[in-house]
Amino acid sequence: MNALIPVTVVTGFLGSGKTTLLSSLIKNRQTRRLALLINEFGEISIDGALIRESATDDAQVQIQDFAHGLIAYGDDQHFIPALQAIAKRRAQVDHVLIETSGLALPTAVMEMLQSPELAQNFILDATLAVVDTPLLLSDQFERDQHRPHAAVADSVATLFERQLEYADVVVLNKIDALDENDLLLAETRVRKRAPKVRFLELAYHAQLDIRLALGLRLHQPTLEAHAHRFTPVAMPDPEAALLVNQERLNGHAHSGLGGHIHGIATHKHFHEQDPGWLSFVLRSQEPQQAETLKTALIETAKVEPILRTKGFIRSADSAHAILVQGVRTRVVISASTAKKTSPESEVIFIGYHTSRTKVATLLSELTGTLWK
Repeated sequence: MNALIPVTVVTGFLGSGKTTLLSSLIKNRQTRRLALLINEFGEISIDGALIRESATDDAQVQIQDFAHGLIAYGDDQHFIPALQAIAKRRAQVDHVLIETSGLALPTAVMEMLQSPELAQNFILDATLAVVDTPLLLSDQFERDQHRPHAAVADSVATLFERQLEYADVVVLNKIDALDENDLLLAETRVRKRAPKVRFLELAYHAQLDIRLALGLRLHQPTLEAHAHRFTPVAMPDPEAALLVNQERLNGHAHSGLGGHIHGIATHKHFHEQDPGWLSFVLRSQEPQQAETLKTALIETAKVEPILRTKGFIRSADSAHAILVQGVRTRVVISASTAKKTSPESEVIFIGYHTSRTKVATLLSELTGTLWK
């Protein structure tokens, strides 16, 4: 029987920094041959382009984009064939990394890995949940029925909590400006939401030691988990000790404290049963001034419930497209070699009951250029 190919699932809410973290893992992969499946909730792939930039045409890193919808969910007809294709070239693949959409739960992938089509070739290595720590500390994941957009807050909090619930490792990201008290508070908030999470790790400069991300063997049925590899902020309580033997089909036993139910119902809420989550692309044929566009995006996010923006911008001052990344009203615009300049700018907007017409109108007014 062939050795099972380990799979690491990287989850996290919109804008948590999953793509940047994956890029750093690729750069520090050592000799590992990686296959990556990148999922985005939108019609164009921004994350895939950024990760390809970090891979620098490395033949040992294979990347496949999954746009339009959520990877491994009920209507996804591409996930199983993609994994089966990887299994056929197993001699060239040491590890599979799957980045889920920021609006997805990792359980969809976890369940598919246990399906008859995939279980003989793949095994879950670990699930990592990446957290935007400043956003966590600013109460953006708290429920508050008295503040504006209460429905947004409730949906965001529910999704965030469930992403943490199904994780083995939580990675506190974007922490460079935080002190020890901030990190302890962040840990407390994570453990309040997900007390069964095994380990917390710190990602300074959006980097994580490769040994803390790949090859953890947390779901191996016969091999002891290598707990000595971890440097957690704080260990779980004593009752959450790792078990040496975990049943294979209890794919997420969380240290023996009882497996989660991975029914299809857990996968459908945010994408199918909650149509309030919307993604759309706005385009402009006119060159953009970077700082003007940045201000426009910030002001637009103050008016409309936009939770995530990302895209490539056409600028008259650069031979390459300019990268824009936004989380709510926090927007960063930077040079990028991931894409040469194109005839148009493209920006993805992801929000909750967000009006495409209003966003396009505001952006056009604030930039003095037509967006549609």
